[in-house]
Amino acid sequence: MLSLMNYLVIFITAFALTWLMTPLSARLGRQLGLTDRPGGRREHQGEVPRVGGVALFAGFVGAGLLVFGLSLLGVWPSIGAEDRKLLTGVLVGSTFVFLFGLWDDRRELPAWPQFAAQFGAALIAIGFDIIVERVTLPIRGYTVFPLWITYPLTIFWIMGMINTVNWLDGLDGLAAGVAAIASLLFAIHAYSLGQTVVALFPLALAAACLGFLPFNFHPARIFMGSSGSMLLGFALASLSILAPAKVATALLVLGIPILDVVWLIVQRWRQRGNPTVAGRDHLHYRLLDLGFSQRQIVALYYTFCAAFGLLALLIEDRLFKLVALAVMAGLTLALLWWLAKTGSR
Repeated sequence: MLSLMNYLVIFITAFALTWLMTPLSARLGRQLGLTDRPGGRREHQGEVPRVGGVALFAGFVGAGLLVFGLSLLGVWPSIGAEDRKLLTGVLVGSTFVFLFGLWDDRRELPAWPQFAAQFGAALIAIGFDIIVERVTLPIRGYTVFPLWITYPLTIFWIMGMINTVNWLDGLDGLAAGVAAIASLLFAIHAYSLGQTVVALFPLALAAACLGFLPFNFHPARIFMGSSGSMLLGFALASLSILAPAKVATALLVLGIPILDVVWLIVQRWRQRGNPTVAGRDHLHYRLLDLGFSQRQIVALYYTFCAAFGLLALLIEDRLFKLVALAVMAGLTLALLWWLAKTGSR
């Protein structure tokens, strides 16, 4: 049985590794020329390294490997065969998207290789049985999907989450902070469901994000880059489907960024015919253009994501969760519609 000390060891390990590796990553980014210059959507001062994903990877995967190592050595309780396979898939998929993200940071690839890599990451998850198969629906209750629904839904969820985090990474500290909140809630949820070993991994992800935030918060000294955003997206997607009912938690805590992505895809398709073309039409950029500061916008995101995420944990009734999700969706879509009308004028 895991004790509080086990959780503290993993949290401190992930936090310390990321906190120590972030300045080293920034130095490496400058030496290799992997930096972002001001202009376009970016309004920072000077050249900022975009290889923070290296530090996030070191903290999250390093802590995950520590869990496996201590379990194999018999220092900690052994990991069950099912959990071992699932968590191995999380680490393998995270490593794959991280390495591809580094390549993208170096080459600034077009959209189609990124979608191909995201599809490959989803196939890795499926290969390790990380699939959206068992869910708790508001009316039907506990439901097991057939494979012809499970596999496409898993691919859609993982690719969608990777893009959500990638598009969310537009303001200093935004993506890392939201990911930290979501991961902490996933850890609490997993522990409450009796998944004591699984809970260590979202806890490690949250700690890695918190170790990165002091360097990434406005004004940022380092950006996470594609390696960091793809890593966080895949990790959040895979960890959110390791047990029934976590998808509902993910939808509530990440509902605003997810709806922003859906809105952008529809709007860009209507106006430009191509949803992959970058622009300043994200919700956080529109708020920035209205006069809000970066820190104010980030604080708003933190507040709403944490509030709706806590609702998912505190409310047991599935119907109330559906109502909360509908309210959040209605408010977010109304805000997006109003901002679009204001921007057009």
